[in-house]
Amino acid sequence: MEISKAELASAAAATGSQTQELMGSEVLVKALQAEGVKYIWGYPGGAVLYIYDALYKQDTMQHVLVRHEQAAVHAADGYARATGDVGVALVTSGPGLTNAVTGIATAYMDSIPMVIIAGQVPTPAIGQDAFQECDTVGITRPIVKHNFLVKDAKDIALTMKKAFHIARSGRPGPVVVDIPKDVSFKKVAYHGYPEKVEMRSYNPVKKGHGGQIRKALQLLLGAKRPYIYTGGGVLLGNACNELRTLVDMLGYPVTNTLMGLGAYPASDRKFLGMLGMHGTIEANNAMQNCDVLLAVGARFDDRVIGNPKHFAQNERKIIHVDIDPSSISKRVKVDIPIVGDVKDVLTELISMVRESSTKPDAATLADWWKTIEGWRSRDCLKYDSDNKQVIKPQKVVETLWNMTKDTETYICSDVGQHQMWAAQYYRFDEPRRWINSGGLGTMGVGIPYAMGIKLAKPEAEVFTITGEGSVQMCIQELSTCLQYNTPIKIVSLNNRYLGMVRQWQEIEYSGRYSHSYMDALPNFVKLAEAYGHVGMLIERPEDVEPALREARKLKDRTVFMDFRTDPTENVFPMVQAGKGITEMLLGSEDL
Repeated sequence: MEISKAELASAAAATGSQTQELMGSEVLVKALQAEGVKYIWGYPGGAVLYIYDALYKQDTMQHVLVRHEQAAVHAADGYARATGDVGVALVTSGPGLTNAVTGIATAYMDSIPMVIIAGQVPTPAIGQDAFQECDTVGITRPIVKHNFLVKDAKDIALTMKKAFHIARSGRPGPVVVDIPKDVSFKKVAYHGYPEKVEMRSYNPVKKGHGGQIRKALQLLLGAKRPYIYTGGGVLLGNACNELRTLVDMLGYPVTNTLMGLGAYPASDRKFLGMLGMHGTIEANNAMQNCDVLLAVGARFDDRVIGNPKHFAQNERKIIHVDIDPSSISKRVKVDIPIVGDVKDVLTELISMVRESSTKPDAATLADWWKTIEGWRSRDCLKYDSDNKQVIKPQKVVETLWNMTKDTETYICSDVGQHQMWAAQYYRFDEPRRWINSGGLGTMGVGIPYAMGIKLAKPEAEVFTITGEGSVQMCIQELSTCLQYNTPIKIVSLNNRYLGMVRQWQEIEYSGRYSHSYMDALPNFVKLAEAYGHVGMLIERPEDVEPALREARKLKDRTVFMDFRTDPTENVFPMVQAGKGITEMLLGSEDL
């Protein structure tokens, strides 16, 4: 549903002659229109009824009625991840807000630009333990980039301008705007939506320091064992083209984190695979043994470098580029910090490389590549792909990749073993095609993510790779899929266990499988059909490919594919907690 230029101009007009008397809820809608919002995911309640009434009177934005507020935020989050736009969710006060907290925290951990509008009890009732009252600002303060409590309707327009600006600039993140019911009802003079906003306390650095970039260049060109390590910040900063240009110019090996997959093409030989806890041998060994490391839009988190003391054992020079100064030298001390927008910094670095008369030493680089190829030759992702007795989960993902790799396809995942298999065996060549919860590791995101993406990309194929545990956490959103005609494809790798929990219990707890077996599972085929969708049960390896082909043919239907997979399969390689990233378990023989 496109917004016309005339409607945008009307919403953003700031001339005195166009002053109107509007309710606070109507000002809010004008603000959303001026920001170009197309979709809002939400759930109504008493504190937001004036806002819903104002939404009823407009036709430039589509509201999507979810079945749970957590899903509203997840769906808006998925939309934001796939498009780069700010996702918008709307919830009521009290339990509406607390139900949304998991979604807000998920977006915060992965730096996703979002604005969450929450209803609040009337201002005179705040602090009086009123019906459906909660301290929204206090509850969300640790899991947002910023939050606002709007106490006067005349402040709504400017507050919304600030909220969107904060959400999308610098290191992106969710912003909560809490609006009491009487504020949404009160009429005020509306002078138009602000064209710009200035905030003395918030001015994120955009341009990197030229001197630091030049130092980084010297280190990079003089490296004997260089390595480029990139994270989700490259995707969020829309810097994938710049990254690809730099890597191709230098000929250096490159790795992506779980959140950075797709920033550099997985099909390119210079890509060593994902690194970290379930990363490849070559990616992890290169990380540990390089002499110059260029880190871009990544944060050296515990799932990437393992034990920081082990990582620090090897001498290396580290260049760290990030928009957020608080992320630099937080877990690992770096030698050349560069605070700035990754796109701008990489653009300047590329320009310096082109101008420099110094080139990387071909002989030493060739020796480094020879070492890397030695690690790569072990094929750490090899599995029993020819098994005819039981469906191997890796085979399902690999088959899906082979079918869809040349199409516009978005892969979402929930959290667990299936997430890691998706990251390992679906080789992403394009950015923003891999949508998953990284930092918080939130189960239940898969279906809502897919719904949000399908609305944004109706012509694309959208798959959710999930497990029988994760999928049940927001499975009620199958109803939303039907109502809003978002035909997604659900690939459930059903091993009857909370697989990642079972894997840890096998390895770390001597096989004491405490509450990790999924008893009394529903009949997912009948459940899908009850929601008005297509259900498939796939139990034999030879039926994997035909089932996926059949599901893809049903372009206008949501299809739930229940793949009964090997319940004993584990994710390898694996780095145990407290170990270094080169101390990998490569299979059952290491246990």
